[in-house]
Amino acid sequence: MAVVFKLPDLGENIESAQVVSIVAAVGDYVAAEQTLIEVETDKAVTDVPSPIAGRLLEIAVSVGDKLSVGDIIARIDESAGGDQAAAEPGATPAAETAPPAEPAATDSEAGSPAGRHGGESGAPRAGDTDADADTAQPPSASGERSWSEQVVVAPPASDRAVPAAPSVRKFAREIGVDISQVTGSGPAGRISIDDVKAFSRHTPAGAARGAARKALPDFSKWGEIERQSMSNVRRKTALQMESGWQAPHVTLHDKADVTALEQFRQQFKAQVEQAGGKLTITSMLLRVVASALRKFPELNCSIDMAQQEIIYKKYVNVGVAADTPRGLLVPVILNADQKTVTQLSVELTEMAARARAGKLSLEEMTGGTFTLTNLGGIGIGHFTPIINDPEVAILGVGRGNYEPVYVDGQWQPRLMMPLSLSFDHRIVDGAGGARFLRWIVAAIEQPLLLAMEG
Repeated sequence: MAVVFKLPDLGENIESAQVVSIVAAVGDYVAAEQTLIEVETDKAVTDVPSPIAGRLLEIAVSVGDKLSVGDIIARIDESAGGDQAAAEPGATPAAETAPPAEPAATDSEAGSPAGRHGGESGAPRAGDTDADADTAQPPSASGERSWSEQVVVAPPASDRAVPAAPSVRKFAREIGVDISQVTGSGPAGRISIDDVKAFSRHTPAGAARGAARKALPDFSKWGEIERQSMSNVRRKTALQMESGWQAPHVTLHDKADVTALEQFRQQFKAQVEQAGGKLTITSMLLRVVASALRKFPELNCSIDMAQQEIIYKKYVNVGVAADTPRGLLVPVILNADQKTVTQLSVELTEMAARARAGKLSLEEMTGGTFTLTNLGGIGIGHFTPIINDPEVAILGVGRGNYEPVYVDGQWQPRLMMPLSLSFDHRIVDGAGGARFLRWIVAAIEQPLLLAMEG
């Protein structure tokens, strides 16, 4: 029997994805959970596996195609898969061995993508049984069955708290409205497009995220132009930076003497390499920043203006901005305050490799409470980093240079590293931000504390 396989729900309100590679070929026998295609969403490349075993009758997509949830990906002859399995000694049909999918449901922070501290990953679930398929959707007149519903995982908790159809959510995003702030007029508070429009009309300028797009001039009047569609990563980055810029930014600049820290790095880098990591200024700063966030909880929070509340996080997850061939990605180091410098170095090295290879999952880029971004390798000094919404602060690191510094009555060459702290002035006062940055500078200049903490 031919089974129609559609693009499943990839989670977190992801409504579309682009095909980046096709792994299987028509005529192949595919096993349950075997990858058929790879798709790129806003931030990650995700494998889309076959839910069943069988012979691949058709691949209905091509590389470069943009798919929506529910679009047909392939058709699979399930009976051929059963015959193949029966021909192998000791083999058992996938439908009898695979357990039914059990969607996970975890708490999710409002406004943040799903993650280990923010919801479910939404990855396709393989191993659903034939019985599940028959219950979810009856056979069609042609005898084909769709395999889309049973691979859908439960929506994140934050989404369930806002009753609105996907089309309404999409409309809200397009006009720059935070749908969690909209009051629904329908049954059980369900939000309609009219509710979103009404909210937009009656919300003071700047209160809702985003603003009406200003019409651009016809640039072709002055010469030749070329238009190119944004990649998924570039589009998501643009929207995220626009969202973050809604916060009133203040940026403080300072310099830290990292002469002793660099000596510490040279002394211990071989030891960290033996553990599988690379000891860098960034990995050492991760440990310093994580400790600072414990001492200054107002920089480890989010602000909920709709509820007039401050959300303090009892965990410290630090995102580290990474420049990759696909664009800006921010893998998140979970519970950074509970890890040693060596552990942080190993984890950061592994994540950086996956980021460059385009193999980071959505889960690995979510749940951050603070972001660290380093442009020192490109030769930049001070700069103004933009807060990664819904966080309230970000630390920018510049390139260290030797400068003459007056120490103990004489001028000495010292390696000085620029630091730039941007924070949300709605929740962090200037003095509070200054104390946080000065604490970091003082900690950097005492690298023995890092050694004692591991």
